[in-house]
Amino acid sequence: MDIKGKTSRRSMIKSMFATIFASGAGMFGFTQAASANDKSITRIPENEQGSTPLFSGSVTHGGLVYIAGKGYHEEGDITLHTTEVLDQLQEELEKAGSSMEKVLKVNVYLADMADYSKMNDAYRGRFGENPPVRTTVACYGGIPGSSLVEIDCIAALDD
Repeated sequence: MDIKGKTSRRSMIKSMFATIFASGAGMFGFTQAASANDKSITRIPENEQGSTPLFSGSVTHGGLVYIAGKGYHEEGDITLHTTEVLDQLQEELEKAGSSMEKVLKVNVYLADMADYSKMNDAYRGRFGENPPVRTTVACYGGIPGSSLVEIDCIAALDD
């Protein structure tokens, strides 16, 4: 058999396996694809101009709730800002059917890394005895809306 014949045979075998694999994936992945569209979106209120919001306050999908970043846009120190932001997160989690104790992952964005210790003081204990994993970074240029801290999270939904 010449090289052209071997190449053609290999292509045919690859094509056959690809077809079999795609068929199997289709059969077993069908329920997965159906659940991918099963999400509940909680939208933030429209802004004062009446235009469509830029993002949702939370989205639930696959037994998880994703909470958008929350900030506090009033006067105050990092302790007040952190406390207010955590209160907003708690409210949003409860509205979505979860709680602070079910949070799995938290991202904390600080306007100034010098506030890290005081932010930790206000943060400590808010997520129960088993705190979630956390990433904390300082944002070059600050936080939108002049908040000293912004926090987002991912949590499991209540059973």
